[in-house]
Amino acid sequence: MDTEKNLSNLISKLPRLKKEIGKIIVGQEEVIDEIIVALLAGGHCLLEGVPGLAKTLMVRTLSDALHLSFRRIQFTPDLMPTDIIGTEILEEDHATGKRFFKFNKGPLFANIILADEINRTPPKTQSALLEAMQEFEVTYGGQTYQLDKPFFILATQNPIEQAGTYPLPEAQLDRFLLYVKINYPSASEEIEILNSTTGKRQAAVEQVLNANDITELQSLVREVNISNELIEYVSTLIRATRPDTTATSYVKEWVRWGAGPRAGQALILTAKARALMQGRYAVVMEDLHTMAYAVLRHRLLMNFKAEAENISSDNVTAELLRTIERPKTIIN
Repeated sequence: MDTEKNLSNLISKLPRLKKEIGKIIVGQEEVIDEIIVALLAGGHCLLEGVPGLAKTLMVRTLSDALHLSFRRIQFTPDLMPTDIIGTEILEEDHATGKRFFKFNKGPLFANIILADEINRTPPKTQSALLEAMQEFEVTYGGQTYQLDKPFFILATQNPIEQAGTYPLPEAQLDRFLLYVKINYPSASEEIEILNSTTGKRQAAVEQVLNANDITELQSLVREVNISNELIEYVSTLIRATRPDTTATSYVKEWVRWGAGPRAGQALILTAKARALMQGRYAVVMEDLHTMAYAVLRHRLLMNFKAEAENISSDNVTAELLRTIERPKTIIN
């Protein structure tokens, strides 16, 4: 009974977590929701937005509200894998005079990592994140080091400056649970931003949850119920994105490669996390439809015709959500 009460208490704090972030970040509620969902689902986020949309501030505010360690890594063309993982340094034992190598941990050893402009660093350094993102550990000199938990990477990329960048390969893109797009604020939100950031008063963010709380919530997410009918619907949706197996002419016309099974796993996990954020212990159709865009955005490879006609993966997702028949036993 005490355990159930404790978990219910943790879930009830999730709306407050959003409220604390909202003290600093004006608007962007959908973006904040998706970032929290990715964290609860135990995955990582790729954030895309032009400079000046408070991406760094948003991530730092999240770490403050969770009282988690935070490190920002600025990815540049000359960044090396050891700059983020760490390296061995030669030390001397003053008592014995013996010298030995000690592993000096890099900035990757924190709870929340902001990998800023990840597409500005060469593939060798980008790939250094792969083991960390998937295995939650890094290897150096034949020794494996466990990363702190919870471990959450938010990588950013700028959509407008592509000169001198190294686009992430599809295999690495697939490692990100969600691809979140940050848009410009509305007129009223921009006025509020200008008012709140150019005066003396600065809002203070209070701690809502801690590392142990997040770990418990991540375990609870996997216990959220999803019906067999909705799992079959997810399978149908993912398979419909593949030109060689779909019956949808829209996909055949615009898509070069569809999503793999990891997309289905991501959609179910994020739908479970969203249900928990809404105070529910079961996934409904709305959860799946809401999360489908951020899940599929980076997992559909559009063909040249689509790029020429400005047809995006979001357009394909919208078409599939509109046309794929819902299970008859599911109402919402």
